Amino acid sequence: MKLHAAAILVIFWLGVFTVHTVKGSVGSQSMHRRSCVDLSTRQLKIENLVNYRKQEDAVNAIMFITSKGVKICVSSDQKWVKAAMKHIDQRRITKRR
Repeated sequence: MKLHAAAILVIFWLGVFTVHTVKGSVGSQSMHRRSCVDLSTRQLKIENLVNYRKQEDAVNAIMFITSKGVKICVSSDQKWVKAAMKHIDQRRITKRR
């Protein structure tokens, strides 16, 4: 019986450790939300993009935010990126009127 209880306790602690490792620390999560670390190489559909943020500190990048809230970082020097930013800006102006 003691062996059974010890096995359950070990499985429980392994589960807690695994969840903590997968989630990461609070500091590492906030870093990923606010700054671009990895850049996507694929072109996104402009109609799915609702907002963007410029990042010019560590990496020159644009963080696009999709209609579903997904944040995707891309290089700021691509033509389609500039066109997408312009499209989003024009959509904002149209909504204000």
